[in-house]
Formats: sequence, C-alpha cells, structure tokens
Amino acid sequence: MQHAQSSKARGKRRVIVVTDGDHMALRALKMAARRTGCEVIAESAGNPTPASGVQLVDWIRQSAGDPVIVMLDDNGNKHESGGESALSVLLHHPDIEVIGALAVASKTTDVEGAAVDFSIDRFGHRVERAVDKDGFELNSYIVEGDTVDILRRLDAPVVIGIGDIGKMQGLDAPQRGSPVTTCAIEWVLMLAHNRQFERPQE
Repeated sequence: MQHAQSSKARGKRRVIVVTDGDHMALRALKMAARRTGCEVIAESAGNPTPASGVQLVDWIRQSAGDPVIVMLDDNGNKHESGGESALSVLLHHPDIEVIGALAVASKTTDVEGAAVDFSIDRFGHRVERAVDKDGFELNSYIVEGDTVDILRRLDAPVVIGIGDIGKMQGLDAPQRGSPVTTCAIEWVLMLAHNRQFERPQE
C-alpha cells in the first residue's frame, strides 16, 4: 500500500489554528514557531481578528513556512464573528488543510467551550482532560475561553487544550522559550506526521 503524500506535496498548505489573538500570545507563538519550524501569520493577531478569511488564505499562500500558525480571536463577544467567519473560510478552502487546533483557556463566562482530545498543562505535560487559563488540569474535557466556541464546528484531527499562551504565571513566557506552547505545537506536528503514513493514497 502506498502512503499519502504530504500536504505540501499535494499543493495544500497545512494550518494550525490558535484561539488567541493578543500580543503576548503572538510573541509566544513566534518563539514556538522558531523552535518547531513553523511560521506564524502575525497579521492574524488582534482582539478581535482583524483579517477576513480571504486575506488569511492569501497570507498563508504567500508564507514560506509550513505548517502555518493562524490566530483567531472573537474577543469574548458573541456578536463579533470575525474569527468564526475566518475559520469557516479556512475549513472550506481547497488549498488549506487544518491539521490541528490549540484551544486557549481564559477566565470567561457565558461560553459553551469546546471538547479537547487532551491538553498540555503548565509544566508541559500531556494531561487527558481540559486545563484552565493557568494551565492546571480540570475535572472536565471542556476548555472554556473567549474564542474556543468556534472550535465546536471544527472537524480538526486534534484539538489540544492549553492555558493562557505566553503567560501561565510566567511558565510559558517568551523569554523562557515558551515551553508550554512549543510542546503543544510539537504534539500537533507529531500527530500530523503519524497520520501522513496511516492514510492510504487517494
């Protein structure tokens, strides 16, 4: 049986979705991207997401890196759907393959949250349940955050819970190498690599 080609070989661009758009998260993701060989679309950062899905696709196509990390943020506002609209475009675009998502926890109310496959806690360890904004494991599989509700409609191969990126009481600080965020990205990449050799070639 022949194995599937990589997404890049098929012409698709691999994307990792992160449900956070603030400046500290951008700094942490840039550090994690540098350590894992990814590229962050810095223009996708903002509270809320400043770019449309069409703009994001253009930036993804122009980027030199693979995979590409895209930040989506609705700023905790149910009436602000920029992140959700952008995600919809990414999900349905023939040139894009979403290989995973980081569901970022925050201290928020009146959200449904999203189920995770597992989480990375504040110490960089894989835990099987959700975590809170400080990266502590919860007795639940649902991560609650400003923007994680948009992941409820995302059929991603893996959704990983994580605390407040770049923070977690200093444990994920960029000056420390953002080890928690780096670990989460590494898990997405490892699982994507494994799937590449599990799927039969179309």
